[in-house]
Amino acid sequence: MIDRGRPHIRVIAMPADTNPSGDIFGGWLMAQMDLAAGNAAALRARGRCATVAVNSMVFHTPVLVGDEVSFYADIEKVGRSSMTIRVEAWRRSRDSDDTSKVTEAVFSFVAIDAERRPRAVPTT
Repeated sequence: MIDRGRPHIRVIAMPADTNPSGDIFGGWLMAQMDLAAGNAAALRARGRCATVAVNSMVFHTPVLVGDEVSFYADIEKVGRSSMTIRVEAWRRSRDSDDTSKVTEAVFSFVAIDAERRPRAVPTT
């Protein structure tokens, strides 16, 4: 097992999260990835942030019901008020220690103030 650090989110894929074919719905994965990226953005910006774009997303393999899915987020770039965050989703079957990358995406976030206007991301 590769050590990727601590995931920003870890969840179990449930039957309610499936598409008509019985695989976990891509929209569910995207929502979880957005939550993980948002968590990383809020930590870095020390406050509220908003998703402004999903710059790229690739689905490699399906996630199955019962899989544990871990979402890892890394900040790639910080601008004055924006951040680019790469997120990877890795699955682990309930009966195995083996993991595999299932999805990866790049999100853009903007730090916002109480009036939902862009604000500067702190430098440290």
